[in-house]
Amino acid sequence: MIVRVPASSANLGPGFDALGMALSVYADVIFEPLLEVDAQLLDDHHPATVAFRRAGGEGPVWLRSSIPIGRGMGFSGAARVGGVVAAHAQRYGTDPDRLEQALPELLHLATELEGHADNVAASLYGGVVATAAGHAVRVPLALEPAMVLWVPSSATSTDDSRRGLPASVPFADAVHNIGRTALLVAALAAGDIGALRAATEDRIHQDLRLAHAEPSRAALLAALDAGAWAAWLSGSGPSVAVMCAVDEADAIAAALPSEGHSKLLRIDRRGALMLQRRDD
Repeated sequence: MIVRVPASSANLGPGFDALGMALSVYADVIFEPLLEVDAQLLDDHHPATVAFRRAGGEGPVWLRSSIPIGRGMGFSGAARVGGVVAAHAQRYGTDPDRLEQALPELLHLATELEGHADNVAASLYGGVVATAAGHAVRVPLALEPAMVLWVPSSATSTDDSRRGLPASVPFADAVHNIGRTALLVAALAAGDIGALRAATEDRIHQDLRLAHAEPSRAALLAALDAGAWAAWLSGSGPSVAVMCAVDEADAIAAALPSEGHSKLLRIDRRGALMLQRRDD
């Protein structure tokens, strides 16, 4: 039995702790013994194991993952989602309708473990998700973009990055971000590509984080100069997420700094999936 969970990019510029996007890079949480398994047996302190136990799961847990750790692509959130969904599958089976009904409860538990809902909501529900007050709603998408993720070799600690953010922000900056977040959700739903660059501008967290990650700033600006629809610091960084036309993805990836490597991805619209081994 395998639970496959997508990576995520959080914030999407102005949507701090409120917006997340699922990406087509995956982690598999495996919780039934197999004759062979090309995965890591997890200890009791791993986020996936802790989530599995908290949700009522029993027995050993394995993980195999293509999600970079500490790069702003939601590894810990994906691991926790994998753990709670695996416990659900162990107890109730792989009925997708029953999983859909359980999503709010699983979101609550994964959010409690993660500390914020944006990454776990995207990995659990798929697509682009808006989340607040314990609720998560998929944003309807009227476009099919390519996603380019520029990933540097250095890692970032989310906790350390958060400690560098201010306890309050100027009123004008708060208004700026509220307006841009609303514009971003509307632009995605309407397919208004021309509004996306302005809609992903941020005044709350990106500049503070980019001040300590100049290669990431250079990657973001290079993507926009190369014709991307929008670009933002993925989560707390240091990776940069770029949204663009599918036929322009290769050229934009080639324009990004050589200090990192580029992943050509899409938006994952399915979220966490329960798979039998034969479907792997």
